[in-house]
Amino acid sequence: MTAHTTTSISYFYISAIFVLSEGLEPPTTASKAAMISISPREPVPSSGTWYDCAMQLSQNQIPSEVLHVTKTLEKAGFEAWVVGGCVRDLLLKRKPNDWDVTTNATPQQIQGLFENTFYTNEFGTVGVVQDEARDESLKVIEVTPYRLEGKYSDARRPDEVIFSQKIEDDLKRRDFTINALAYKPKTGELLDLYKGIKDMQDGVVRAVGEPQQRFEEDALRILRAVRIAAELNFTIEAGTKEAIAANAAQLGKISKERIRDEFVRIVNSSQPMKAILLARGLGLLQYIVPELEQGIGVEQNQAHSYDVFEHNLRALQHAADKNWPLDVRLAALLHDVGKPKARRFSDEKHDWTFHGHEVVGAKMTKKILENLKFSREMIEKVISLVRWHMFFSDPDKVTLSAVRRIVVNVGKDNIWDLINLRICDRIGTGRPKEQPFRLRKYQSMIEQALRDPISVSMLAIDGKKLMGITGEKPGPRIGWILHALLEEVLDDPAKNTSEYLDAKAQELVKLSDEQLRSLGQGGKEKKEQAEETEIQELRKKYFVE
Repeated sequence: MTAHTTTSISYFYISAIFVLSEGLEPPTTASKAAMISISPREPVPSSGTWYDCAMQLSQNQIPSEVLHVTKTLEKAGFEAWVVGGCVRDLLLKRKPNDWDVTTNATPQQIQGLFENTFYTNEFGTVGVVQDEARDESLKVIEVTPYRLEGKYSDARRPDEVIFSQKIEDDLKRRDFTINALAYKPKTGELLDLYKGIKDMQDGVVRAVGEPQQRFEEDALRILRAVRIAAELNFTIEAGTKEAIAANAAQLGKISKERIRDEFVRIVNSSQPMKAILLARGLGLLQYIVPELEQGIGVEQNQAHSYDVFEHNLRALQHAADKNWPLDVRLAALLHDVGKPKARRFSDEKHDWTFHGHEVVGAKMTKKILENLKFSREMIEKVISLVRWHMFFSDPDKVTLSAVRRIVVNVGKDNIWDLINLRICDRIGTGRPKEQPFRLRKYQSMIEQALRDPISVSMLAIDGKKLMGITGEKPGPRIGWILHALLEEVLDDPAKNTSEYLDAKAQELVKLSDEQLRSLGQGGKEKKEQAEETEIQELRKKYFVE
């Protein structure tokens, strides 16, 4: 290690890492050359910080696509640093989600150096497109000039941006110390002006400079701090946490799309329960999913050890522990969101009941996800999982016909996600014994049901053939006959043969419209109602309502 001290600052060079002493302004780039020449035997001043020298980078850790960008800039006479979260992730031995480069070139100069670029924002960021890259994170490298930012009147974007010639200017405007890191592949320099590496070693998220100012600049940083803490399993530094709580209301100024993107990364992190508890404690959850807070303190029946709020979070955490996808995680978090509204006390059972909470929850889930601007596809999938998560799964009591109904309700593509949601629900009760034999047996029933017809399209007869053998013309009678046939096949899949269905169709075609409508619609509804009543009784008996 070598050290360099001037009359105004103390600045240390540690295995190509520049470190600024606490409370001091960063030096100019021009002063760095002298820092490398001091003898490694020289004692480190008491004001310095000794970092673990194993936390460093080498050029071979930088993908060739990124090096192409930095080398092109440097060949043209500009500086080029890999900067921000990608540097942090490399130091933490994590794969970066994206790559950012910063330079003293202007947007116009950057665009002039690369064949395929786009420049669509007022803050100077140029996207360098590399379609040949196999890794999606490398198809676009964002290159931004060093910049200073003016006042943030709307807590979302700066009123003005001033391009700079100093990397120090760019780093001091960044959100957190662990993101205010820059690496120059050409020389191997790792620039750390705000002790970000020390904070990484300590597992701390700390704002650069004055936290209040950072969050006034961009209120989304409030939620980003929670997200980063969850992704990295870090804690938030006390002063930064205090400023987050003080500025929580600023999230109301942020677009739902930006809040959704941070929320998704929180839910997809390894510690979503910890993050959401933190968000709630800091007053942030009311600006993301306020409906979750309705479950705080809402006691459940004897099958549960936790209130509704904690149960939902524990279900989500299990989905994260299993590394299940976003739709399952969202469904786990929201599956019982309707319980506070559906809760009633049963004098007969001397316990709380939650009849119909899955229906209430599905409606609430739709509102929540639409408010956060999720895609229609995601919304429909999560709603379906929440709506049907109360299926009865005791294979010794439930019929195969009921299993087929569940497959029809949730869809073949979603049935295994529904099973995973049930596992999360079970674990979230605090009594996590899953009774693997029963679960395996039920899964085998699903496998069997998936081989059986679950819609009219899977019958051994279709509308065209039906019209051919019966002489019926297109109209509602065709649909009634097909649904009447489906009802028989759902009860007995062995009847799904051309011989049986052809003969049965010729019997049904002789019936009046009213009789067919009764068979095709009323009969189906009556059967479903009777089946639902039976299932509800089983749920009550086993405290799974």
